[in-house]
Amino acid sequence: MATKLLDKLAVAADPAPPGGGALPLTFFDVPWIFTGPVERVFFYPYPHPVHQFTASLLPRLVSSLAAALSRFYPLLGRVRPRADGEGYEFCSADGDAVELTVAESEDDFEELAGDGPRDVARLYSLVPRLPAPGDAGFALAAVQVTVFAGRGIAVGVSIHHVACDDSSYMHFVKTWAGHCRAAAAGREEEAGAVPPPPFLDRAVIADPDGLAARTLDEMRQLAASGPPPAPPPGPPPKLVIASFTLSRCCIDKLKQRVAAAAGDKDAAGASVHCSAFTVACAFAWACLARAGAAACDQDLAHLLFSVECRRRLAPPVPQEYLGNCLRPCFVEVGARDLLAPDGVATAAAAIGASIRALDVAGGVMAGAEGWFQKILSLVPRRPMSVGGSPRYGVYDTDFGLGRPSKVELVSIDKTPGTVSLAEGTDGKRGIEVGVALPEAEMARFASCFSDGLMQL
Repeated sequence: MATKLLDKLAVAADPAPPGGGALPLTFFDVPWIFTGPVERVFFYPYPHPVHQFTASLLPRLVSSLAAALSRFYPLLGRVRPRADGEGYEFCSADGDAVELTVAESEDDFEELAGDGPRDVARLYSLVPRLPAPGDAGFALAAVQVTVFAGRGIAVGVSIHHVACDDSSYMHFVKTWAGHCRAAAAGREEEAGAVPPPPFLDRAVIADPDGLAARTLDEMRQLAASGPPPAPPPGPPPKLVIASFTLSRCCIDKLKQRVAAAAGDKDAAGASVHCSAFTVACAFAWACLARAGAAACDQDLAHLLFSVECRRRLAPPVPQEYLGNCLRPCFVEVGARDLLAPDGVATAAAAIGASIRALDVAGGVMAGAEGWFQKILSLVPRRPMSVGGSPRYGVYDTDFGLGRPSKVELVSIDKTPGTVSLAEGTDGKRGIEVGVALPEAEMARFASCFSDGLMQL
């Protein structure tokens, strides 16, 4: 279906932020330099004609984006190599702006905003592309608003992962939405509409062991060793994206099954960590393995997910800190164990143990010097990885249009075996699982998911 460009706007911060300057990348940021943007699309019903959108809603979206950028002004800048050749830095200058694309789509809004399998390419027509890199470095953020005449709008947000993690990403989007909601209500500051401002002092991320420089050296050595292996010949498989829901009732039953299988204790005699996140990851992992979408032709199956460190560091970092503050967690189980009838319980016990280990000697930074190399070593083994989290409240993002009918983390398609997690749309503490797979694997995953729920 055709998507027609209506306008491209350069949105600067209003009021203007402090003058330009440079900020360092922390060791939490450096590993993301050569990745790409985190891309989400927020869908909202909007049963009005295009002219009403352009005359009424669009001006509010633009002015509220400018207000949000005034607080989150580092997103206006770029990442560039430092003049001394010693790594990279964030830089900004007077007049920096974020590109806002305005488009109109003739596609089926209800289908795109649904749960069933959809061609990922159709969703990418709603996602803004970051401007092409240049000599001055690469841009960090772009947004797109697409109107479906008489049916709805889609708000696409792309932010390069080197700029921030999902906590900061959603802090920015909710600040934009809060300003827009307040403007719709006719008040500059509707009570509770706008979240607290971001915390911008990057000095709170200490690096006494020089991890940022060491990680960057490892990345340079990897680049010097030559290009990565070429993909298999022929066109890549068509990917579809779909969502599956674990209701609160299902989550509770999964917790009960995991606790019963472990006898409330793991193999080391410690209490089992059995959260909603744990059992959702375990259930998705087992489904991917049984569908053939996660590698299980080896002795071990692997899972990689990130843990937010702001509150776990010593001293803690403010929750509003703008940047990356994630550490990887690595989980492995026997491939046959994952495929067994009690594979979900086995996986959940292993995931819980890895989370509980963060609180032992060494804390959240234990083994930090080896994280990057361990991630690289796992890539050929096709681990399942996790994007997003139910704790970020993506369905609480209200631009004055109410709750979104759908939020899609489109960028999970970049890494095979990645699932997205978000809170359920029913407001009853369920979890939504998003998956992007080739069509045949998606059909098998859907069957495994449905069969697994019926067995609870």
